[in-house]
Amino acid sequence: MDPQLTEVSQLFERFKAAFVRKDFDTCTNFLSQLKVLLTKFVSLPPLFENTPNAVNELLLAGEIYEHAVVLSVKIEDQDAFERDFFQLKPYYTDVGSRLPLSQQEYLILGLNLLRLLVQNRIAEFHTELELLSATALENPCIKHAVELEQSFMEGAYNRVLGARQTAPHETYVYFTDLLAKTVRDEIAGCSEKAYNYLAINDARQMLLFSSDQELFEYCKEVSVQVTSIISIKCEFFFKGFGKQRLFRLVPNDCRSILSRR
Repeated sequence: MDPQLTEVSQLFERFKAAFVRKDFDTCTNFLSQLKVLLTKFVSLPPLFENTPNAVNELLLAGEIYEHAVVLSVKIEDQDAFERDFFQLKPYYTDVGSRLPLSQQEYLILGLNLLRLLVQNRIAEFHTELELLSATALENPCIKHAVELEQSFMEGAYNRVLGARQTAPHETYVYFTDLLAKTVRDEIAGCSEKAYNYLAINDARQMLLFSSDQELFEYCKEVSVQVTSIISIKCEFFFKGFGKQRLFRLVPNDCRSILSRR
């Protein structure tokens, strides 16, 4: 085997071992080294020279970039995801006919669709969708992203909030959770305008939380300020997502004290 190909292969094995251990700092370090080494292969994009080891180099590089995309999800770095996905994409589109179909291709294409949806880049979402084959569109990973986009556009927020349970792969949970938070923010923002008050039970059901504690944690995440405790449960006053007026979330048995301030 070519010495350069051997060097990259051995380093990639170390990367995968660290990935299995969930040592993502080490993975990030190895990935930087791997990307530098890959620049020595003239068979890779954008040159695509037909060297004796071209197929093996393309296969190895494609697998490295696939792992890089998944790593970016694990470390919750959307900028890295976008960079690594665009480095990977030519291996699916430009040299796909020279390589066997990767088992990770549809999973990663589906992840990219979810990323675009989370970032509200709907036009790009549909552009990427139009580039996919009929076979790809039938894949569970792609269908999951398409169904989520349809639910989001239709305002069927209960289906969006339940997407975590139907995710086709564990890597999808990161983006589905981000999308669920976006939906909850939207519901909470509309509720702040529509209601003078909400009892805790009502707010929990509306936001599809399974417990009061989950609701309280969400309030903390969106910078809700707890200003008083009136019994075992808390009374919350919080700014309505950038609005100046305050919205009160109160214990279920204290509706008589409600008012907007």
